[in-house]
Parts: sequence; structure tokens; C-alpha cells
Amino acid sequence: MLTSPDTIRAEGALPEPFAEWFSAQGWTPRPHQLALIEKAEEGRSTLLIAPTGAGKTLAGFLPSLIEITDENRRRNAPLREGPHTLYISPLKALAVDIARNLERPITEMGLPIAHETRTGDTPQNRRRRQKEVPPDILLTTAEQIALLVSQPDAARFFSELKVIIVDELHSLVTSKRGDLLSLGIARLRRHAPEVRTIGLSATVAEPDDLRGWLVPFVPADPSSREDDGRGVPKRRPAAPASGLADLIVVEGGAKPDLSILKTDQRVPWSGHMTRWAVGDVYRLIKEHGTTLVFVNTRSQAETLFYELWRINEDTLPIALHHGSLEREQRRKVEAAMARNALRAVVCTSTLDLGIDWGDVDLVIHVGAPKGASRLAQRIGRANHRMDEPSKAILVPSNRFEVMECQAALDASYLGHQDTPPIKDGALDVLAQHVVGMAVADAFDAIDLYEEIRSAYPYRTLDWETFERVVDFAATGGYALRAYERYAKIRRRKDGLWRITHPDVAKQYRLNVGTIVELAMLPVRLVSWRRGILSKRGPILGQLEEYFLSSLAPGDTFLFSGQVLKLEAVRDNEVLVTKTAQSEPKIPYYGGSKFPLTTYLASVVRQMLADPDNRTALPEQVRDWLELQGARSRLPKADELLVETFPRGQRHYLVAYPFEGRLAHQTLGMLLTRRMERAGLHPMGFVASDYALAVWALSDLSAHFDDAPNTMSDLFSEDMLGDDLDEWLADSMLMKRTFRAVAQIAHLVERRHPGQEKTGRQITLSTDLIYDVLRSHEPDHILLRATWQDAATGLLDIRRLGQMLARVKHDIVHVRLPRISPLAVPIMLEIGREPVQGEGTEQLLADAAEELVREAMG
Repeated sequence: MLTSPDTIRAEGALPEPFAEWFSAQGWTPRPHQLALIEKAEEGRSTLLIAPTGAGKTLAGFLPSLIEITDENRRRNAPLREGPHTLYISPLKALAVDIARNLERPITEMGLPIAHETRTGDTPQNRRRRQKEVPPDILLTTAEQIALLVSQPDAARFFSELKVIIVDELHSLVTSKRGDLLSLGIARLRRHAPEVRTIGLSATVAEPDDLRGWLVPFVPADPSSREDDGRGVPKRRPAAPASGLADLIVVEGGAKPDLSILKTDQRVPWSGHMTRWAVGDVYRLIKEHGTTLVFVNTRSQAETLFYELWRINEDTLPIALHHGSLEREQRRKVEAAMARNALRAVVCTSTLDLGIDWGDVDLVIHVGAPKGASRLAQRIGRANHRMDEPSKAILVPSNRFEVMECQAALDASYLGHQDTPPIKDGALDVLAQHVVGMAVADAFDAIDLYEEIRSAYPYRTLDWETFERVVDFAATGGYALRAYERYAKIRRRKDGLWRITHPDVAKQYRLNVGTIVELAMLPVRLVSWRRGILSKRGPILGQLEEYFLSSLAPGDTFLFSGQVLKLEAVRDNEVLVTKTAQSEPKIPYYGGSKFPLTTYLASVVRQMLADPDNRTALPEQVRDWLELQGARSRLPKADELLVETFPRGQRHYLVAYPFEGRLAHQTLGMLLTRRMERAGLHPMGFVASDYALAVWALSDLSAHFDDAPNTMSDLFSEDMLGDDLDEWLADSMLMKRTFRAVAQIAHLVERRHPGQEKTGRQITLSTDLIYDVLRSHEPDHILLRATWQDAATGLLDIRRLGQMLARVKHDIVHVRLPRISPLAVPIMLEIGREPVQGEGTEQLLADAAEELVREAMG
């Protein structure tokens, strides 16, 4: 039965033709959709938190559609100066998808509204036309906002801007793309002071952070030009946010139908590729209409897709989707999904967000999700309807992951979210933005400083740091000021800052953004013809130079769902042919693993500590943990269990912090340095999300018995002081981090007119500059930015510090005659390499059997 337009008008005051359109769809406007219209009429910025399928995207657009329709029907001017509404998406594909969905209500209601997309794929001629004949609604990305606000006519173009809609807000604000967008929105507010913002999100842990992000931050002392008499703003402490966006939370929605795979197969002790469950995954695909199979890494995606095709006796249409594949291939997969032409897609985070496929029957998550919010996001891809349960099945790769999957399942039913907090704004992003503002027009430093401080991530920025960023943009810094090419801006006689040369603007626009591409080379499928390697053939995607350096001509590897043979690398292209060989090597894609969230780690520790929390686990996992308790000990929730035991000619130390791979890797690096000083002769270490193993030649058990205080000294919090600084000074990790920072700050630019530097050229340039700065200007602003990135990302120092503080009085050492059951998984990690073939899996299986026999006594 259709709801009548008169009823809809009476209940929600929807104007014509909106009431008729809702009635024709058989819909009644949801309360949160009407509430957003009311907030818009009041001129209020708003955060809408709603489960997937609640119609939040339509809710975000409804106020604009109503307002633009009314405005366009009574306006006298034939053309707009610029858009009324900006829709900002974290993904180009999502912007295109939303534009397609928006077309339907606009067309069916006959609304006088023009909408267009503007992404990195938009042709130049269309971009120029959009400036001359602006659409009412422009759907775009963070990078395009940075480009648009750097245009000299930005003030005119955005003079009529009324609304900014930021979709999937939670996924943007925790990244450098979010920092860049926050600065762009701060500039948009200068051009359109009355603009209101709407944030849309399904998974939010701390709503107030996002509410603060959506509105301008105003310090407690708002006098923007008060200075110390020398033209320098007085230092002001960071103040609480002067206001927050309004909040609308949509409660309810059907609880997901979520479970862990039930199988007769034996869950492996270790491993990440989940080959053991391929048969079960294929069975589930056959039993359902359309399935999304999520994995955490691209190498997992390649392996699983390949294994599924090996057993695909029914020739089901199964596709592959990840970020290294050629864009056209990804688009074909997305189009096939939209036509319901596929039974399954094996995918990574490229399909995490928003694309609306209502006919997905099942989500299979292969491997632990690493976060409750990430799992909720991926579960939401099934059904995409609020009132019907999404069905998802978790497939753990190993026994530790069984516990993590159970923790994530419990969190899902409790509605717990663990999205990461918003960090302080990145300084390399700020450096890029400063140049962009000089590209747009000459700026006053104090005015720009106040504008930047209005952006939530930069609300605590002090004047001295800002001044150093401006100096970097003007000179490159003290150590580089002799080189003219690093001078991007200069101060004129009138005190305003402007770019030094028109070429600076060209270079800025070519290199804008915060996504630093890894050193990649295109992979071209070719063939041999009369003994000559033909270079004609399709591009399949891109591979990392790092991975290619481990291959020699004739080696085989898995890519784009097929086994390929490396023939040659010529003219910066990887030439490959198809091969019938069945034991390929597997691509290793850097930076593709997610860290285990603090929340899930805590739940796993509680599961280990309390038998009552383990009742839902499979019997084989419960038996494993009970055996651990009998042979050694299960750690309590707030203690650190450290086991030592001999094996072969080595002695091992295994610790179980359960704080994630990044924190454990940093702990291993610092711990081995301390063990060296203590004369324990460590030979190496390996880390997983759950444990850390160190091996040595000396008898570790005897040493700790003779000197029990050594254990607490090894795990002391002060290792994050001088030990960390000394290790970082010698580490290649900082050079890798600096490489990305230097590109984002435009110290080193990859793209130039008509050419692009190779990854090797970028590496040589940044490594040389890094060494110069370390020697001559160790407090350089980009070295500070590098340290911040390493500390919060690659090293996870904050989390490691919290763990050391938590356990400093609760370190329990257990001396064992042999390996414990809990240590088997981490011991199997020893010797694993990023590149491994199917034969290696068998070797690991054999090694597991041997270790298990030892652990069982």
C-alpha cells in the first residue's frame, strides 16, 4: 500500500514534488531525513550517524535538492557563479556511484538541478566547462578541493556555496587526506562564511571529534590580530572547541546475522593465506546468490582468487578487485556487480565504502578483521537495507585469529565501534597547503595562520611551528636555502607572501594530494613471436619495484588472478607471459596490513584470562588453550607473560603483549638492543599481532633465574627514550618515512610536465636530502614530521608505551623445558619471507606438526 502524498506532506512538510516522489516509491520519509531538512532550515551543520541502508546519502542531499529547486525557480541570474553544494567522497568510484544514484530522483521529479562529478579521471575540457558553467551540485574528492581553492578565481567560484556534504566522514578524518580536506574547507569558509556542513557516517567511536571537525574551531581568545608588538601573534593555549555540529543518530536497524565458519577442517596453528578453508568458501559461494569475499591484503586476494578458480568446477563467475589492478579492470568488475552478473568478488578495502549493491547476499571475511568498526563497515555491504539483517561469515586464518574473530563478532552484536581517534594535523600536509594558498593569491601570514587554526586537526598549531613551515616553503630550510629550486614562495615589500615563479603553480597542481604511490611498474602481458618478445599486449596492473627486485627472468608469480612468468623489465614496464606452471611466487604489497585495534586486543586478553569468555570458541581452540594452562600459564588480562625455553642449539624468549604487529616489531627492535648490552647475544626476533619471539645463543632461562631483575629492566618504559632515538638514527625505516613526507610537502616532486620520476630516482633524491638534513639541520621541520609519522604509524609508540606502563609490575616469567602450545604460532613465523610459494606452505605444515608434538610433550 502506497503512502499518499498528502500524508507525507502533513507528517513531514515535504514540498511538492518530493512528497509525490516518496509516495510513488512506496516510501515514507524517515525521521532522520526530515530532521536534516529542519537542521538545514536553521542553518545548522550536522553529523548524521546511521547504519548502512538507512538512506543517509539521500538524507544528506534532500535539503540541497529542496533548496536548489526553490532557488533556481525564482532566481533571476541565468547562471551560477559556482556550485550550491559540494559532495566530497573518500573514493573516486563512490563519487561516480553516488552521482548515478542522484540522477534518479532528479530525473523522476523533473528537478531543475544540474549535477556533475569532478575527480582525477575527469577530462580537462570538462573541468574547464565546470568553471564556466558550474553545476548546482559538484561531486568531488579531497584532492580536487585542494586544486579548486588554489585557483585565482576561487573566491568568485565559491561565493554561492551553501552546503558541503562529507560522506564516509570517519574514513577521511583519520588520514592525511582528511587533514588536507580540513584545510580546504577552512578556506571555503572564508569564501562562503555561511556555508554549513553535513557529515555522513555509519561507524563512529567518538562522535564529538567528528562534530568538532565539521565546524570552524574558534579559540577562547578570538582576537585574530593581537600580537606582541613585533607582528607576531601572542601564543595562546589550545582552547576547547567553541561549538560542535548538531548530532542525529539513527538507532535500530536489523542486527547482522554474523557467525564464524563451522567446519570439520583443522584450524592451522599459524599462517595468513587461509588455504585450509578454500573448499568451505567455495561451498558458501555456491549456496548464495552474490557474495563479497573480503581479505586484508592484496597478496591474500590474489592467492584466494587463484585457489577458488582451481576448484571452480561449476565455472561460477568469480572476479578479483584490488588497488593494484588496472583501473579499467576494476571498473568492469564494478559494472558486472551492478548488473548482478557475478556470483562472487574477492576484494580488499577498495570495496569497503559505500558503493550501493543491494543484491549482495553474503559477506565472507577471510582472515581476522583487525577492528570492530572495519568489520561493521564490510558487513554493511551485504543487503544494504537497514531493516533486513546483513549476513556475514568470518573465516579465521589461524588459531589466534579464531579468538580475534570471536571478539569482533561479540563487538558487532554490542554495537561497539573502534575507529581510531583524530590526530593532530600533519606538518607535511600543512607545507603543501601553504604553497597552494600562495598559488591562489598573495597571503598575509597572520591571516592564514588564524584560518588554518580554525581547522580542527590544526587547532593546537602554535605560531613558531607555522612560521617554520612558511620558512620551509620559502627556502627549503636552513640547510637547503642555498638551492633556488626549494624556494617556492617569497615575501613581497608589502609583507604578503606570493609564489616565486609561475612554474611553482604548475608543479603544485601536478603533485597535489597526500596519496604517495609506492614505487610501481606497470605489468604488460606479452607473447613470444618467432623468438622475439612482442611488447604489444594489455596492461594488467602495477607491481612494486621492491617485489620485482626479488625476481629474476623466468620466475613465476601470481597477479591479476593468473600465474605469470617474468620475461624482462624494459622501458619501465614489466613484461610477462602466461605460464602453465602451478607453483607461483606470491606478490608482496607493502603497507597493506591493518593493525589490530586496542579494543579487540583487550577482548582477546580477557578471553585468555577467563574460561567463561571462551565458551563460544571451537573445541579444538579451547583444548589448545587448556593445554597451555596445564603446560605453562595463560596470561591474565593486565599481565605480560614471558616464556623462555631451549630448542635445538638456540634459546628462545616469547612474550605475549597482544598489542598488534607494529608495536611488537618496535618492541623487538628495542628489546634486542637491550639484550645485546646485557650480554645475552640475541640473534633475531619475529613479531605477530599477538606475540613476539626472540632467539639467542646464551641460556636465557638461566640468566633470568640468576638475575631476576633483568626481566623488568628489559621491559622498562625508558626504552622509548635514548634506546629508541639511537635505533632510529641507524634505521632505514626513517628514510622510507621521510620519502613519503618529502613528496607530500613538495620538497621532492614526482610529476613534471611531460614526465614522471621513477621510484628509484625519488629514493636517491630523498635519501641524499635526508642525510644532509640529519647532519646539518636535525631539527628541520620535515624531520619532525617524519618522526611524528613513524611514531604514530610504523612504530605505534603510543600503544607500546601504554602497554609497558600497564605491565611494569605484572611481568610473569615462566621457565619451560620445551616450547609451549601458545608459542607454536609465533615460532612458525621464524624464517617466513614476504615472498613464498605453495611448497613453502607444505614445509610450514610439516614444521607445525613437529612443533605441536614437542609442545604436547
